[in-house]
Amino acid sequence: MNGFKRFLGNKNTITILGVLLIIVIIYFGYTTAVKRGTESVTVPYAKVVIQPRTKITEEMIGYTKVLKSTLQGNVITNDAKVINRYSNINALIPKGSMFYTDAVVPYEELPDAVLTEIPDGLVAFNLGVDINSTYGNSIYPGNYIDIYFKGMSDNHKVMVGKLLTNVKVLAVKDGDGHAVFENAEEERHPAMIIFAVDEETYLLLKKSTFLSYGDYQVELIPVPTNESLKTKPGETTITSTELVTYINSKSAYVSQDTLNAYQNVGE
Repeated sequence: MNGFKRFLGNKNTITILGVLLIIVIIYFGYTTAVKRGTESVTVPYAKVVIQPRTKITEEMIGYTKVLKSTLQGNVITNDAKVINRYSNINALIPKGSMFYTDAVVPYEELPDAVLTEIPDGLVAFNLGVDINSTYGNSIYPGNYIDIYFKGMSDNHKVMVGKLLTNVKVLAVKDGDGHAVFENAEEERHPAMIIFAVDEETYLLLKKSTFLSYGDYQVELIPVPTNESLKTKPGETTITSTELVTYINSKSAYVSQDTLNAYQNVGE
């Protein structure tokens, strides 16, 4: 025991041990750095040119191994984040290119995705809203709302009534056109609700928005309902003939023949 203590107490011994320790640390540090520098990872790449707003299928992608240290930017390494997603609206992905997070998005995040889901015979309508009229941002896509009408009568009395019922919300977007609920990390404020109605109802709503200027002070007010909880939600229906009569009385009817004649003159 005393001999071991004398061995450790020798300055030459301590120096040698210190040098050996440094060598071991340098060795393991070097081998770790080399390992990291030569470590490869499998990444998906485009086997064909992928145009913007295109669904990416398994047949479109291949796989290659690259050094992990050479990956630059937001390269996608997990094919689950590529397959069945879409190239962004402004992203053309060249043949042989790797995939990047800003170029590949889920379908619902495409800026115009909601417009492609509108059934034939219906027209998209954009209703301007704010944080208050959406009940503190409580109206979500898939919810059903009623549309109330507020305006001034000819004898300057306030009119309020339900104009439409069972309107399905397709999208809620902010002032920049981004879906309000697609990113929980960003605080986005609603600026528009998008839904679809038949052409007659669209024209009625559009007339109402034009009547918001001037003496009529028309306002369309969305009111959330529990219709989406039903097994079979009801159809969108106009609920007040009196309000329809009022709106139409403040606007002129233009026939298609008149419009065609006007276009012919312009040509």
